[in-house]
Amino acid sequence: MKRLHVAAASLNQIPLDWDGNRARIEAAISEAKSKGVQVLCLPELAITGYGCEDMFLAPEMGRAAFESLQKIAKSCKGIAVAVGLPVWFQSSVFNASALIVDKEIVGIVCKQNLAGDGLHYEPRWFKPWPADVVDYLQTDSEDVIPIGDLVFDLGGLRVGFEICEDAWVAERPGSRLARRGVDLILNPSASHFAFGKQEIRERFVLEGSRAFACAYVYANLLGNEAGRIIYDGGTVIASGGKLVATGKRFSFHDFVLTRATIDIGLSRMQQARQVSHQPALGEDETDAVWAEADFLAENKEAAGLMSGEQFDREYSKEEEFTHAMALGLFDYLRKSYSNGFVVSLSGGADSAACAILVKLMVDLAVKDLNSDGFTKKLGHIKFENSDYVSNLLGCVYQATRNSGDVTRTAAKTVAKAIGAEFQIWDVDGIVEAYREIVEGGIGRKLKWETDDITLQNIQARSRAPGVWMLTNIRNALLLATSNRSEAAVGYATMDGDTSGGLSPISGIDKAFLRQWLNWLETEGSGEIPPIPELRVINEQAPTAELRPQEENQTDEGDLMPYPVLDAIERLAIRDKKLPADVFTLMKEQLDGRYDDASIRMWVIRFFKLWSRNQWKRERYAPGFHLDDENLDPKTWCRFPILSSGFAKELAELEPAGD
Repeated sequence: MKRLHVAAASLNQIPLDWDGNRARIEAAISEAKSKGVQVLCLPELAITGYGCEDMFLAPEMGRAAFESLQKIAKSCKGIAVAVGLPVWFQSSVFNASALIVDKEIVGIVCKQNLAGDGLHYEPRWFKPWPADVVDYLQTDSEDVIPIGDLVFDLGGLRVGFEICEDAWVAERPGSRLARRGVDLILNPSASHFAFGKQEIRERFVLEGSRAFACAYVYANLLGNEAGRIIYDGGTVIASGGKLVATGKRFSFHDFVLTRATIDIGLSRMQQARQVSHQPALGEDETDAVWAEADFLAENKEAAGLMSGEQFDREYSKEEEFTHAMALGLFDYLRKSYSNGFVVSLSGGADSAACAILVKLMVDLAVKDLNSDGFTKKLGHIKFENSDYVSNLLGCVYQATRNSGDVTRTAAKTVAKAIGAEFQIWDVDGIVEAYREIVEGGIGRKLKWETDDITLQNIQARSRAPGVWMLTNIRNALLLATSNRSEAAVGYATMDGDTSGGLSPISGIDKAFLRQWLNWLETEGSGEIPPIPELRVINEQAPTAELRPQEENQTDEGDLMPYPVLDAIERLAIRDKKLPADVFTLMKEQLDGRYDDASIRMWVIRFFKLWSRNQWKRERYAPGFHLDDENLDPKTWCRFPILSSGFAKELAELEPAGD
């Protein structure tokens, strides 16, 4: 019986943080060794960080990464460790994983399938390694290291690799690894968070372990590494089609180690039983790297057969959103060395959501790290007391003559409920001063009948300078409060509600945001207690509150019902349907709830507003990626700033006689 102790670690890394990244890697290795782990898998590009962008093309970066690898190897006595890094070879850069065995770098496996969709740009920096090709890398110290499509033989244990995207494609390298008789596949990944994605990861790990008749260890990054992308961890270990271990997701720690004990003998028996398993008899074994690994001998103290830690659980979409946003905000705060956040709290859903997410960030981080760990992680901040939210979050309600008691009361109620510092400012005088200056310049009075947008926008913009001042005073991050639905149609004032250094909710639609706020008011979860005071937000109809109060301005009156807007957005932008098709599909979806004339008007309005407002989306502050409906032109959804605006397609959709 051959029991093997394996582990996967999720790591919270920072691009180009050579000393910090290496320290976290070595800490994970040290803990793994103390727990009796024999083979440890670390994430993709763990040495440099995944989000280094065009710096991957700097030759000096390749040298620094390899030097860091050599230092890490010294801490790997008595253990085999896979660690990801970029490798320069023949004037090309490869996304690779090195295998260290008992302090020796025995080989480097290169990624064969590069991620080039969505927010991934790997083909911009890396070259794909061809299947079944092996070469040799000569180091500065004149060592020669095998590189390429390798299988490792560690004292009789055969180990192969699939690196992240390799496991997401139809022709997985694992099928060839199975023919080469591997016992264990390691998958170092950098798989970004998206709603429901963990279930997909678990499926391909389980199916890989079943189809390839082997043990499978999947590692992932953790946290907000480089600004926009959140990694949830989500390590998985499986064997023979059975889930053995899963790691805790959304941790605020530097790393999470997930261990399992597996029986290699069972995997080999399963391979022998599979009629479809055809060994690669007679094939050249020059791709196999042999390494001494005495520490892999049978461990008679192994605790339990096919056993492992299982921390993960199913999350609702509301819970996933809360945990991902809390972790994203926490890491952005500490990695930017800011002293906290500021929110211009309008009394509406969007700004309330931003403020509440800061409160939930504190709650979840303190629960995970405890108070000492929390303050240590934020060591650059001098907390005046243990009331962390008031230390970290400043909110201000900025009133004009068009502001009402309802929103003022709502803003005050929310700020008090979450423990934020709160102020009320009257900025109407500033608005009127701008109005008088411009009226004097153009020689006429501004009127709502002729200058509606101008008079609305100046109110939103007049709120920005003061709140920026407060942000500077606090050395904090100003959170922009515009959501994805508004971004789609440009229903946001540039330099107004888009002002900020970080736009946390720009990746989420308004319909879900309202759903989440209702869930948080009435339900919550075990880790996320409800906030009943949110009733003052949820009972309101969303409004910009920029027109005179007698007009009863609402967002949906200006635009269309938010669920309709979001459905049109998905069809038009995610699914790339043209106006006529969107109109037909929306009629089917809405099933008589609205008349055809209204649906037609809303579809036309969406496409016109989408096309003319790309420039606004280009100017949004960085936001968090949450799903495949993101509109961020810098990472996910590209569209020309100037275009025909679907003029021909919309003309065909216009009703006859118009």
